Amino acid sequence: MTEEFLRLEGINKVFGTNKVVSDINMSFSKGEFISFLGPSGCGKTTILRMIAGFEQPTSGKIFVGGQDVTHLKPNERKLGMVFQAYALFPNLTVADNIGFGLKIARTPRDQAAARVEEMLAMIGLAKFGKRYPFELSGGQQQRVALARAIAPRPTMLLLDEPLSALDAKIRVSLREEIRSIQRELGITTIFVTHDQEEALSISDRIVVMNAGRAEQIGTPFEIYNRPATRFVATFVGTLNTLEGKVQNVADRVVSVDGQAITLPALPASAQSDAPISLTMRPEAVVLGKPNGQDVVLEGIVSDVSFLGSVIRLRVNLGSNSLSLDTFNDQRSPPPALNEKIKVSLSSSDILILN
Repeated sequence: MTEEFLRLEGINKVFGTNKVVSDINMSFSKGEFISFLGPSGCGKTTILRMIAGFEQPTSGKIFVGGQDVTHLKPNERKLGMVFQAYALFPNLTVADNIGFGLKIARTPRDQAAARVEEMLAMIGLAKFGKRYPFELSGGQQQRVALARAIAPRPTMLLLDEPLSALDAKIRVSLREEIRSIQRELGITTIFVTHDQEEALSISDRIVVMNAGRAEQIGTPFEIYNRPATRFVATFVGTLNTLEGKVQNVADRVVSVDGQAITLPALPASAQSDAPISLTMRPEAVVLGKPNGQDVVLEGIVSDVSFLGSVIRLRVNLGSNSLSLDTFNDQRSPPPALNEKIKVSLSSSDILILN
């Protein structure tokens, strides 16, 4: 049985008359990498700050390692935190920045020095200990901030959008390093981000937040392929949404722009001629009709976007349109603009949103 390490129980947070976090109940295992994902203002950073002790819940309790830490001060929780801004001390060297927490904890000098050297090696900056923050790149400074948070051996690591100030290429490499270090240390980690690609690529589980509530908690696979709500479906990844009508309840047939689609199932509340919303990911739709695809639709190519190894097509079905991705094959050029084509998909890849 997986050991529970962090539990949020009935957490609510109100600022004045504004309720920013509502009824949060969730628990996470020791060593898990959890991402809180959502748009600005959804409450994800507020939850992180309550876990860290910088904010107090209006109601509810927070447990870390079985201990109620709800009213403990930040320095009493033994947590490491990395902020969006690097927050390094400009007058201290890299080594002194990393060792700052150890100094505050009055760690013996020889032990602290050894730990700093260990951290410098871990973040790939072994030869940079005597430099100052202004002599480092943004990515290097964020590595130092990470090492400073880890050096005192915290029980949990909290990261508040630590990569948002970096350029795209550095973000990708640094998030991979963070994940590698986290796995090496086996430390429970909470990562706050509004970037779905970041969350999907490095998380064990994702909490998708919206308007102060947790819309869904699941693995990246579950969040992407089986979204529980309309918000999750539209916020995470690119999504096609087709508006149609129920044509025959008994036979599970719906109509989209006059084209019939037979579904594996319809909602229990489905009624003939009632509107219905169907969604599918672009990668579920293919050109032509390969074997195994039981839904075939006809449309007109309205846009062709070259994205390197992938070409994204936009196909107009009538009042609806959908996107699909096809690999760039030099021997087989994509359909031309305004060309009439057939596309297909498996009915099992279609989700019905309420």
